[in-house]
Amino acid sequence: MNTPAKTRWPELPTEAWRDSCATLQLFTQIVGKIRLAKSPWVNHSWHVTLYVAARGLTTSPIPDGDRTFQMDFDFIDHLLRISTSDGTERQFALAEQSVASFYSAIMADLNELGVEIVIDEMPNEVADPIRFSQDTQHAAYDADAVRRFHRILVNCDRVFKQFRTGFLGKASPVHFFWGSFDLAVTRFSGRAAPQHPGGVPHLPDAVAHEAYSHEVSSAGFWPGGGAIDYPAFYSYAYPEPPGYRSTPVRPGAAFFSEALGEFILPYDAVRTAADPDKALLDFLQSSYEAAAINANWNRDALECAPGRPGVVRAT
Repeated sequence: MNTPAKTRWPELPTEAWRDSCATLQLFTQIVGKIRLAKSPWVNHSWHVTLYVAARGLTTSPIPDGDRTFQMDFDFIDHLLRISTSDGTERQFALAEQSVASFYSAIMADLNELGVEIVIDEMPNEVADPIRFSQDTQHAAYDADAVRRFHRILVNCDRVFKQFRTGFLGKASPVHFFWGSFDLAVTRFSGRAAPQHPGGVPHLPDAVAHEAYSHEVSSAGFWPGGGAIDYPAFYSYAYPEPPGYRSTPVRPGAAFFSEALGEFILPYDAVRTAADPDKALLDFLQSSYEAAAINANWNRDALECAPGRPGVVRAT
């Protein structure tokens, strides 16, 4: 059964859920830092991300000696669930939790499950960070807004994965970065990039250097903040090639933000489009082409026809 676009792509009023968004970002940072502490380093910090799941966000299995454990945000029943490969499980409600109480609850549950863990309690990439164990300030949880956010992530994940099928070169998974609180997919030209200057707030420069060690075109969805204080899709290139920011991208509502150094497409322009999937795919493809054409990527070697279910790619 096809779901109407207005239901698949619901409204997400920024002001109404601003406090809940800030709290949820910090919840995901705690979970993400647990994955970070237990997982061997993967290029571009791919080992720290979360993934969109049918009911929320998941870490996927995390190694813990000769077993694994997994943490899942359930945005339908609004729970945090911890499961282990030896069959044990803990869960607690997300609502009515401050960041401090969420941190205390997850650490207590991990301890009961025999998972020994210590994390850096300082949030990353947020203004005026507060140690997790001391943060009673962030405690909002609007269940309806979180459910809307999840529905958007589910459909962004679906479209991003379709876009990813048209590329033969190195490409990231579609994954959720808890530091910047965005869902992203990245394509690589195969060439090394100049060292990133660093300077990302509350993020070690060494992490930024490694993340941008190679030339990229990256796109994603972000609930907004700062210069773009509304939910939006973005796309950027690193390093930015000459002519990039003046290249037209589709659809017509897209623009280049001088403040962010990225192409931006407001989420509402996709949500209200006659064909939201097509509008988003047009943005992803045209902004990628702005990077690939201006930086002279080897497109013949890197690109292919979009994938179709059950159809083997022709070679």
